[in-house]
This record gives sequence, C-alpha cells and structure tokens, in this order.
Amino acid sequence: MTAAVLAIGLVLVTSLFIGVYGVRAARSTSDFLVASHQVSPNWNALAIAGEYLSAASVLGLAGLLLKNGLGTMWYAVGFTAGYVAVVALVAGPMRRSGAFTVPDFAEYRLGAPRLRKLCGCVVLVIMLLYLVPQFKGAGVVLSLVSGTPYWVGVLLAGLVVSGSIAAGGMRSATYVQAFHYLIKLAFLAVPAIYLVVHAGADTRAEALHPEWGTSFPETTAVEFTVATDFSLNEPVTVVTAEGEELELAAGDHSAARGTEYVFPEGATIPHPAGLPELGSERWSTPLLDVGGYPLFETWSTLLAITLGCMGLPHVIMRFHTSPSARIARRVAVGVIALLGLFYLFPTVYGLLGRVLTPQLVMLQGTDTVAVVLPAQAVPGSAGTILTALVAAGAFGAFLSTSSGLLLALAGGLSHDLFQGSVPRLRLAVAVGACVAVLLALPAQRIDINVLVVWAFTVAASTFCPLLVLGIWWRRLTLPGAAAGLIVGGVTATGAVGWSILFATPQGWLTVLLAQPAAWTIPLAFLTMAAVSRLTRPPEWAEHAVLRLHSP
Repeated sequence: MTAAVLAIGLVLVTSLFIGVYGVRAARSTSDFLVASHQVSPNWNALAIAGEYLSAASVLGLAGLLLKNGLGTMWYAVGFTAGYVAVVALVAGPMRRSGAFTVPDFAEYRLGAPRLRKLCGCVVLVIMLLYLVPQFKGAGVVLSLVSGTPYWVGVLLAGLVVSGSIAAGGMRSATYVQAFHYLIKLAFLAVPAIYLVVHAGADTRAEALHPEWGTSFPETTAVEFTVATDFSLNEPVTVVTAEGEELELAAGDHSAARGTEYVFPEGATIPHPAGLPELGSERWSTPLLDVGGYPLFETWSTLLAITLGCMGLPHVIMRFHTSPSARIARRVAVGVIALLGLFYLFPTVYGLLGRVLTPQLVMLQGTDTVAVVLPAQAVPGSAGTILTALVAAGAFGAFLSTSSGLLLALAGGLSHDLFQGSVPRLRLAVAVGACVAVLLALPAQRIDINVLVVWAFTVAASTFCPLLVLGIWWRRLTLPGAAAGLIVGGVTATGAVGWSILFATPQGWLTVLLAQPAAWTIPLAFLTMAAVSRLTRPPEWAEHAVLRLHSP
C-alpha cells in the first residue's frame, strides 16, 4: 500500500502549500471569514462542492448502500436537493444581510446580542457533530492503507486542516476546497468507471439484480472485530483460526470478538442481526428501511438532509464570499450541477461491493468498501494504483469539508461568542480542531452517515426555522426565535444521542429517536411561530425584512 500512502501524502502536502498561499490575504476578520466578498463564481462553486462532499458522500454513502440497501440512495437525493432549497429561500437574502455568520444574521434581524450567543453555542454543536465523522474517516482510511493505528490518521488530519486554515482563513479554504473537489471527482470517477468495465457482464448483472442473492465470491477469511450475532440460511463448513473444520448449522449463531472463520467459495453470506439480508426484499426496497417503517424513515431522513443544508453554518457562510446576492444564487445553481455529477459514482462502489466484498458487512467495516473494493476486484499493480487514487480522493474529502467546518467553528467560538480578532480566530481554529480530534478517537465504530445526519438534523431543527422565518416573516420575535432554537436543539440532539448511546426496543420509539427530523423540525417551527404571535416584533422588523429582499 506504499502507493496509497504516497498519494495521500501528496494530497496533504499540496493542501498545505495551497493553504499557506492564502496567508498574505488574511489581514482582517472579513478577509479571514468571507475572503472580503471577492471569490469568483466558478471558484466558489467548486469550493462549495468540495466542502460539501464530505466523508459521508465519499465513504459513508457507499457503505450504507452495501449494508442497508438501495433505499440509502435517497441520501444523495437529499444532499443535492438541499441546495435547491438554499437557492430558493436563503442564498440571496443572506448575502444582502451583510452578516458573516448565522449568529451575525440573528443579531441583525432581531437586535439581540444574547441571541447571538445562543446561536454561537448551536454552531459549536453542529460543527463538532459534523467534524467528528470527517476525522474518523481520515483515521479509518489511513489505518486501512498503511497499517498505522486509527488515532494517527485522526491526529494527522486535525494538524493539516487546522494548520492551513489558521494560516490563510477563507481564501485558503476556497483554493484548497476547489482543488479537493477536482481530486475527489477524478479519483473516484476513474476507478469507478474502470471497475464497471473490468468487472465483466456477469458481475454487472449480479450487481443490478439484488434478488439473485449473495454468496462469497472466493474463499474468504472473516475476523470478527466485535462480538456479533448472525444467522445462516443453510449449513456451512468453515475453518477456524486453528485450522479445524467446524460445521455451522442453519439458524442463529454468535461469534466472540477475535473469532476467525474461513468461509468456502460459494457459501451464502451470513446475515448479521439487525441488518437486512443482502439481496433480500428488504435490502432491495427503494425506501430506507432500518427500523421497519420505511416510508416514515425515508421522509424523516429527506427532511433532515434537505432542510439541514439550509441550516449548516459553513454552507451559509460561503454565500457571503460572493460579491452580490445575484452571484450567490448563481453559485448555488452551479453547486447543484457539480453535486449531481459526483453522486453518480459512490453508488457504483456500493453495488459492486455487494457482489465482490460482502464480507465487509460481517466485519462491520462497510465504510471502507470504496477503498477495499479496487484491490479485491483488480488484483495486482492496477488494483494498487486504483486503491491509491480512491484513498487520496477520500482523504481530500475529509480535508476539504473539515476546512469549512473549522472556519465556521472558529467563527462561532471567536467572532460570535467573544467578538475576537484574527489572532483569536486562529486560536479558535486550533482549539476547535483539538476538541474534534478528542471526540473522534472513541467514535471509530459509529457509522459516518449516522453522525453526519445527526448534524443535519440539529441544523434543520434550529437554524432552518430561524433563517426561513427570519427572512420571510416579519412577525418573528426575539422570544420566539430563542424558544424555537432551544426546543429544536434539545429535542434533536437528545433524540439522536439517546438512540446512539442507549439500547431501545425495536418499534416506533426507536425509529422516532433515530430519525427525529419529521417531528423535531415542525415542533421548532411551531414553537417559533406560536411564541412570536404572543410577543411583539422589533420596531425595525419590516425595514430589516425589506432590506433582505431589495435588490
């Protein structure tokens, strides 16, 4: 895997070089946070797409498709549709507001420094939830291709990202993220196209027909890194680590941590408890079906991702780098096209992975399918080169998204909470990176997309109602905004956190906690509207709203 390590090293060094190039331009808060509103539309669209395509897009989407089935492709729809909502509702007005951050906008719209502080705290929660899976992905990929401990990749990603952003701010981030979008697109598209062609007609047919079922394509060793319950549809004879043959009857089984079985070629893939069987009707349904309520789960996830995009602080901050509101909307339309192009390719890895690397479901390592698949499908030097490209592209995803997240986190810590200068903004970048690294270290076993959707859910339940009502409804008041932020933030964070940290019995309760957007978002909107109806809006509210919509 020397080629993969070398490719990752080249991406890291180039990212640092480009980041340091922006140092000369970061002399004021405006330079640092929004590049003084002077980023060209083409660079901005590439940078936003590079920033937005995170570990969830590069690794998490393919991994979830392999593990949970075809319905997970709705994630790609939601990620792209989010920018349609941004174009329609917030891009132009937010640019006209003159605010650098969402807390800036809250203070401009409602004239309350205390609300700014509350928004700054929400920014920290969203950004940390989003940063953790980026650093987790970096640790997993580097460990996979080089054999280094998981924490090395996490720490290395934190150092590189914080170093480049602390040096040059938004202008550095723009150049780095635009470069990373091109890297991600090329380094995932080229191997994906090669794999589709090389796989052959039989493999392609099996990938497109999940109902044909799935079996091990060759003799495969499966080492259980955690205790696992699984079931077998038919008996199979496996070989243990000691070389002894063991007959596993059809039915339920348990494997202790560290157990290793070698399954023969053609054996049916065991079915891990709690997951849809590969190739089954549940796996093949075009809806998300993890908890047994597919229509509700799909609707709730789409709400979280689509509306959450409007509330992500680093997305909103990006539109202030444009010279005008008209250009900001044009940039957002360009981003939609770039995202639509990219999302053609993670699906390839998930579908081919079901046929060629199904053991990853048993190993609880589905997030690595995009990196593991090339060497499995194309043995030899060609597979090594393809693996190196995918690994470098994945690392680019972590770095570009982390850059924007750290900038927004620094803005929340310094600009919004403490009214800081450029030196304090740089210090806030370092502090934010340290906290995210510490949180990412124990998160190795949590799916990347679970953490990302958690961040989207919190954003959709807090900043989305604040921005939509603040821009389009002059009756919004300070008490209404504060009440909605608190109710949405507490319910969304508490529900998803509970579902991850504590076991709950299968049923509606589990689904409502794991996918809470369908009820937390309406609750936040209703709270803001109801409390605002009972209180008096600011005297300048009509003038503030008029300014948001005037050319």
